[in-house]
Amino acid sequence: MMSTPVLEVSGLAVRYGKIEALHKAAIKVGAGQIVSVIGPNGAGKSTLLNAIMGALPVTGHASGRIAWLGEEIGTLPIERRVARGMCLVPEKRELFASMTVEDNLVLGAYRRKRAGERNFLDQLDHVFQLFPRLKERRGQAAGTLSGGERQMLAIGRTLMGKPDLLMLDEPSLGLAPLIVKEIFHIISALRQTGVATLLIEQNARAALQISDYGYVLETGDLALEGPASELAQNPRVIETYLGLAKKPV
Repeated sequence: MMSTPVLEVSGLAVRYGKIEALHKAAIKVGAGQIVSVIGPNGAGKSTLLNAIMGALPVTGHASGRIAWLGEEIGTLPIERRVARGMCLVPEKRELFASMTVEDNLVLGAYRRKRAGERNFLDQLDHVFQLFPRLKERRGQAAGTLSGGERQMLAIGRTLMGKPDLLMLDEPSLGLAPLIVKEIFHIISALRQTGVATLLIEQNARAALQISDYGYVLETGDLALEGPASELAQNPRVIETYLGLAKKPV
């Protein structure tokens, strides 16, 4: 791992009123790494991502340290964090259903356009190479896409902003196994571009297969962590999250 991680979180706690949803979480993500956080529903996985992004609901309060390339960013608003190179693909994907696939992608580059970058659409061909299906459907309304295609579009739109850290909240949710395999193959391929990925996922098997490092989050506490290959062999992880049969994805 890098001496100065892209993202380093320490002592991160999140409260909703008197309820503590996350307790003193500590994670690191290095450049080009895929780091996964696995755990059951309600463990606080989405809360972790939203706190890192500065996107907690008004009822939520976060404390602790969030550092970007060694600099504390915990007080910065979402747009400033995005400008630093952080991007979040939320669980609901939040596409513009009536707009075309291509227009959704162009919107993903809006921040770069507003910043005066002349080549703000330079990632479009790259996204179409990663997701040939999006290129085939570039003129189609986003609302008519399948679930897997919508997830591809959500990731592709985020990549248009050239992020240094891509945060994905449950990318496999509601998708057929073959589509999950395709999505995870593409996430793995992003490692070659230098993009760091923080992956929140209930599909522990798929997540650990492509990750460099992993964390297990249970009821707001990080219960386990380690290299993904070691976590995948951990008896507790196998029994609780992978099942007894070690089948490939």
